[in-house]
Amino acid sequence: MLFRLALVVAASILLAAPAIARPSDSAPIEIQFKDHRFSPQTLTVPASRPIVLKVTNASNEAIEFESFKLNREIAMTPGQTVTVRLPALSPGSYDFYDDFHQDVPEGSIVAK
Repeated sequence: MLFRLALVVAASILLAAPAIARPSDSAPIEIQFKDHRFSPQTLTVPASRPIVLKVTNASNEAIEFESFKLNREIAMTPGQTVTVRLPALSPGSYDFYDDFHQDVPEGSIVAK
C-alpha cells in the first residue's frame, strides 16, 4: 500500500512539473522594423535546427514581413509583434523584406 501511494505521489509531481526544454528549444531571435529598415538586417543561425523569430513592427505604418524562400507572408500593423516558427533550415541564405515598401533594404537569414 505504501508503494502504491509513493507511485501516485511521484506521478503527481511529474505531471505538475514544467515541461523540460528540448535541445531544439531556444530563445526567439528578435527582428525589429524601425526607421524604414529591419534590424538586424542579417542574422546568422545554426543550420539543421528549428528557429523562432520574434518580429516587431516598431514603425507607425503597416508592413508585410515576407519571404518566398521561407514561405512566410505576414501583414503587421504598427506596434504589432508576431512569432514566426521556422523548421530546421538547410545551410544557405534566406531573404526577407517588407512587401508593402519596395524601397526597404532586404534582410537575410544565413544558416550555417
